[in-house]
Amino acid sequence: MSSDNPDISVVIPVFNEANNLALLNARLSAVMAGCEQSFEVIFVNDGSQDDTLEKIRSLCEQSTNFRALSLSRNFGKEVAITAGLDKARGDAVIIMDADLQHPPELISQFIEKWRQGFKNVYGQRLDRTTDPRLRTIFTKLFYRLVNKFGDISLPSGAGDYRLLDRQAVDALLSMRERARFNKGLYAWIGFRSIGVPYSVESRAAGESKFNFSRLMQFALDGFMSFSSVPLKIWTYAGTLISGFALAMASYYWIRTMLFGVDLPGFPSLIVSITFFSGVQLISLGVIGEYIARIFNEVKGRPLYLIEETINYELINKKEKQTP
Repeated sequence: MSSDNPDISVVIPVFNEANNLALLNARLSAVMAGCEQSFEVIFVNDGSQDDTLEKIRSLCEQSTNFRALSLSRNFGKEVAITAGLDKARGDAVIIMDADLQHPPELISQFIEKWRQGFKNVYGQRLDRTTDPRLRTIFTKLFYRLVNKFGDISLPSGAGDYRLLDRQAVDALLSMRERARFNKGLYAWIGFRSIGVPYSVESRAAGESKFNFSRLMQFALDGFMSFSSVPLKIWTYAGTLISGFALAMASYYWIRTMLFGVDLPGFPSLIVSITFFSGVQLISLGVIGEYIARIFNEVKGRPLYLIEETINYELINKKEKQTP
């Protein structure tokens, strides 16, 4: 990389976080100033509808270390992170949220582990006391399912808050899939990894942007991105049901041969037809989910569109001046 590039890039996806940016700036700037590393902070405005972009512009005016991308609409956190990684120039990249549930003070420990040779340093949350109880239950269930049936193993308590070495970032960016589940991708790329435990703080302001339905869709995307078990289940279910039907046919044939024909029961016939019709529709639905993801991939649309960049003209000017 160029000698003008920073040692550390900090990528922060932002969606309607205007009330958190001032405090985030104060804490993050203090931490980065004490790290003895050159740095850049990249805000990715993911289609915010409040005055987040104006607050980001103000921060970028105060420091040339701050830059920003404003996406043309809300593409989702996973894609916003990818946009930031695409623009990050550091030898290591730190990913964190803007709501201050990821304490900036942990960054110094990330950098220390990086200097020790770890290329994938992740924040490992110690508890989920800040999450609603129902969300905690479903989260634990999801992680168990992925670890048991998926192609990867997700470290307990690991999320997006982490430091990635440049080699790990380049590996991550080589994967341009649209149904992105970054937690799975972090685990899939491997590299020497270690967790740094921390306690999650309460949000400084605002509310979580992930409602229950979005979380369920996110979990479904994640599971299907790293497991083909839902497809295989219906192979096993079909075999089991066919075996059961064959056994029942043999039973009724023997019974008819020995005792003659009984008047068939209409309710049992309707229940059987309805049950097996439901099974078929469910299996088609699962197949449809995978086909929909294939359809999105083959369309070949870009992951995101950038409407505006802030402070990147300074970088372009320097590059033009470099012989």
